[in-house]
Amino acid sequence: MKLIVGLGNPESVHVGTRHNIGFSAVETIATSFGARFSKGKGKFLRASISHNGVPVIIIKPMTYMNLSGHAVVAAMNFHKIRRSDILVVCDDLNLLSGTIRIRSKGSAGGQNGLKHIIECLGSDEFARLRIGIRPEEQPLNSFSSFVLGKFNEDEKKVMEKVLPACREAALDFAINGIDHAMNHYNKPLV
Repeated sequence: MKLIVGLGNPESVHVGTRHNIGFSAVETIATSFGARFSKGKGKFLRASISHNGVPVIIIKPMTYMNLSGHAVVAAMNFHKIRRSDILVVCDDLNLLSGTIRIRSKGSAGGQNGLKHIIECLGSDEFARLRIGIRPEEQPLNSFSSFVLGKFNEDEKKVMEKVLPACREAALDFAINGIDHAMNHYNKPLV
């Protein structure tokens, strides 16, 4: 069994923001399988799918981004999932828009949701799929207002191409493992 976690903030005011692209990515996966999110055994929403015979639990933490680790640990414990079977999907301000990066482990890289998950797990050894949200060479005056801001029309067009690739990369992780996914999806997409 695999666990795919999309990071975001739960209130409707955050829908369509750059910081919630992790939610958008896992919603894309669930929707493509006709799966719906419902309340999980913890502070998260969950959907279940099966892909090529592999059961996959998809969650959206209903904590805030900075407390995502609580939901991840609750889902892991309830479903008896190992760290090596987790993929966390989140935004990354350090990556240019139109780029995704998949890694088997590593630092939080300034992403507070990842930071809290690392703290709660006591380890950085879980896979992550980072979605670039930074416009090319655009200086940013306020990082927090940028990530909490909504995508403009040009950015939305880029994300319309990126989200299906995120779906494929996450499903590749579920079926073929992290090394295969890294070899096939760590490249600019647009």
